[in-house]
Amino acid sequence: MFFWNKIHIQKIISIAGSCIALGLASYVFYYVWENGMQIVKAGDWDAPYGIVFAADTLSVTLVLLTAISGLAVSIFSAGSVIKDRLRFGYYPIFHFLLLGLTGAFLTGDIFNLYVWFEIIIISSFVLITIGGEKAQLEGAVKYFTLNILASTIFLTAIAILYGLTGSLNMADLAGKVAAVENRGLVEVAAILFLIGFGTKASIFPLYFWLPASYHTPPAAVSAIFGGLLTKVGVYALIRVFTLIFVGDVFLDKIIMVLAILTLFSGGIGALVQNNIRKVFSYLIICHIGYMIAGLGMYTEIAITGVIFYLIHDIMVKTNLFMVSGLIFKIKSSNSMRMLGGFYAKYPKISLLIFIPLFSLVGIPPLSGFWPKISLISEGLNLHNYWVVGGIIFGSFITLIIIAKLWAEVFWKDAKAIPEKPKFEYFSDISRAKKSQFIIPIIFLSLISLYIGFGAENIQILSQRIAHELTNSQQYIDTVLNNS
Repeated sequence: MFFWNKIHIQKIISIAGSCIALGLASYVFYYVWENGMQIVKAGDWDAPYGIVFAADTLSVTLVLLTAISGLAVSIFSAGSVIKDRLRFGYYPIFHFLLLGLTGAFLTGDIFNLYVWFEIIIISSFVLITIGGEKAQLEGAVKYFTLNILASTIFLTAIAILYGLTGSLNMADLAGKVAAVENRGLVEVAAILFLIGFGTKASIFPLYFWLPASYHTPPAAVSAIFGGLLTKVGVYALIRVFTLIFVGDVFLDKIIMVLAILTLFSGGIGALVQNNIRKVFSYLIICHIGYMIAGLGMYTEIAITGVIFYLIHDIMVKTNLFMVSGLIFKIKSSNSMRMLGGFYAKYPKISLLIFIPLFSLVGIPPLSGFWPKISLISEGLNLHNYWVVGGIIFGSFITLIIIAKLWAEVFWKDAKAIPEKPKFEYFSDISRAKKSQFIIPIIFLSLISLYIGFGAENIQILSQRIAHELTNSQQYIDTVLNNS
């Protein structure tokens, strides 16, 4: 912000700061992996009275993934976001968004989680409207309205919990909620949390704001939205329903039904789209269903699949929206009807794009394949054939959609673009600027390949997180006994 009118310096600070953030996140992840969960008491106030930041394995994993995505999008922004938008404070707001995401993943206080959610909403609303185009403003109204409604419901649920227990610390709430005699009111609070977080995670039937808004801002903004914004809703659902509201069969059944409907509605929505970014937006919804289904089954194996899929999905979705930005820069269109001949003219770039596209499908041994094994096997063990059917349907429909996209964009004959866009063609820009498009896609593609080919390591990490989540007493004791 001190270099408001010096865009070039802002780019350097953003990328350098993102590199430092990745280094710090990697160190914190390693430290927690070696030494166990770590606690920070804000203002040195003991829990449950003060705000506690709790870094368990799930939190530091998501902070690390946020730093990785943040670095990739920071580099991509330097090449793809036009100067007129950068001058309106793009980079400060972008890093405020990353701040909000990191805070949400680390906080151990339910009201403080609400505060971080508001930072995320404010930052994302600015990013989605930068440029002031009609489509952006229309999408922003839908985005903001539904998310503010979700925040109001979230805040109401917090008020009910506080009225029942007199506490806001999540570890403290875990014990006090279990002791509340009025189970009907507890279930009402749980359903309100499900609606609030479910809206932010875009589960059925609360997802309509996402495909109406995610395709409107610059591709760099869509990338960080698609990779991380819905996942913070999924994270909140995982945290609340494995720590505070545990063992409610009725709620688990509701969650599984919503997961199946999310898989079907997102898949069908993607199938009928023509715009690449709208296709990816609906696939975000579809694949949220995998994670919600695993949460509904609520076994250690199912949660392992959820965490593995969460790690894979953040990397792939971030990458795919950057890919859509690269395609638009080259062809000046995201309409599959207007595209074609991409592989013939850009074979190396096409092969690079192949990695995130088919990682999304889950072609073995790419990253999307492995978590489905845990989810399907546990569905079969629990005789939950509806969930298994939903997961298979989601995989099959994703394969059809990506095969259609590949055939339309990469294999068919090229279409003539009616007029040259206002900005430069990809072939006209410098090699340095081209690298700002290509390098972040290569970076995240390599990580996706590691997740697929190094699946054993990701499985070990996911199993440890799942064990911690399904045995939450360790989290509770660490937070309360360290205070």
